[in-house]
This record gives sequence, structure tokens and C-alpha cells, in this order.
Amino acid sequence: MQAVSSLPLILVVEDDKGIQELLRFTLVCGGYQPLCADTAEEAETLLRTTLPDLALIDWMLPGKSGLALTARLRSDPRTRNLAVILLTARGEESDRVAGLEGGADDYIVKPFSPKELIARVQAVLRRCAPEFVKGTLSAGPIELDTVSHEARVDGQRITLTPTEFRLLRFLIANPGRVYSRQQLLDNVWGDHVYIEDRTVDIHIRRLRVALGPAAEQMVETVRGAGYKLSNRAGANQMAP
Repeated sequence: MQAVSSLPLILVVEDDKGIQELLRFTLVCGGYQPLCADTAEEAETLLRTTLPDLALIDWMLPGKSGLALTARLRSDPRTRNLAVILLTARGEESDRVAGLEGGADDYIVKPFSPKELIARVQAVLRRCAPEFVKGTLSAGPIELDTVSHEARVDGQRITLTPTEFRLLRFLIANPGRVYSRQQLLDNVWGDHVYIEDRTVDIHIRRLRVALGPAAEQMVETVRGAGYKLSNRAGANQMAP
């Protein structure tokens, strides 16, 4: 089985090697896992086996443009909801509008500072993938520190495996929503990892044991549908 990093995976599509390296270094320092491609065609090849959490795409790519790649991502059911930030030296209002109307979630004009890049990435992930918010996620007696990767129930630290932490983080970030086993596999393990549905059941059972009597019933089984985190306790999230 392929190991899955707990860090958000960011696809960087940039043909300028200097800028690509700057983006890669900035993302690593910001706590993200970068995956780099030089062209739209190379990015599409990578996307056949790996589904990232966000894509940073340069508009002016050789061959197929970044805007065309974004449109391609939006037309494919598998990548339709992938968060996209366009990078470009074109700062005119008409260009920004074209980028956003073309399917981008945000638009960064070059040159930009590393601090701005990380802030934009975090803001888009907060909207599109709240499970990757950096700070504290909480629901009832459960608290997750997504920076230190510590979990507590009623203030007492509990021990979770990396997979259990990712699973609980995803459920807390999406309270009250029911997810099938396959949806949990795609979102927590990654859609490029091929494991059996019953693996989810095993990890849910272990997660409940780790949470203990104070919180185990918050991870609910919805018969015939999947699992959800009860929102009766008022799940919420806080920025760092």
C-alpha cells in the first residue's frame, strides 16, 4: 500500500524553473507537499494517478495555457472540485475576470511575496477543503491541533495513528455530512490508493476506541450510507 502524507498536496504547474523552485520551497516551508510539472500536458499525466488538494497553475504555459488546463479540470468529474489558483503577470481587471470566470478559485499576479502566496493558498483551502485549515478544529469534547498533530478529548491527550488523525480531521471539518466508504477512501487515503472498503470500517472502529466513552458516539454509522460526525455538539473550526 502506498503511504499517504498528512500534508496537503499542491500541484505546481510552472515552466519557469526558477519560479517553480521558489514555489516549491515556499510551499515546503509553509507545511505543504508540492508536486511539480512543467507543462499542462505533464500535469494531466500526473493527475491520472494523483489527485492533489490544490493546483497552482501558471497562465502562460507552453502549448496548452493554464486557463485551458483549468477549463479541462472543471470539465472532468474527477477534478471538477479541485481548488485552482492561477499565477500570471497579467494584472488587468479583464484578465482577472477571465481567470475567475474560467474556473479559477483565486488569481495571483506576479511578482508576489512568499507570504502572500501562503495566505492565498490557505484561504482557498479554507473555502474548498476546510480539513486542511491550520489551527484548531473542535467538535464537542474533541480538539485537533492541525499544526502539532495533537488530539485531545475533554482536555486529555489521546494517541491517534496518522490515518486516524486524517480521518477525524476530515470528519470534524465536515460535520453532519454523510460520507460513503468510497468517499472517505478518496478524501482521506487518496483516490490513487487501492484498498478495500472494509479498511474504512476497521479505522472507524479503532478511532472510536481511541476517542473513548466521552466522544466515540459522535462518529455515527448511517445504515446503508456510510459515516458522519454528529453536529449536535456544535462542531467548529478556529484559525491559529
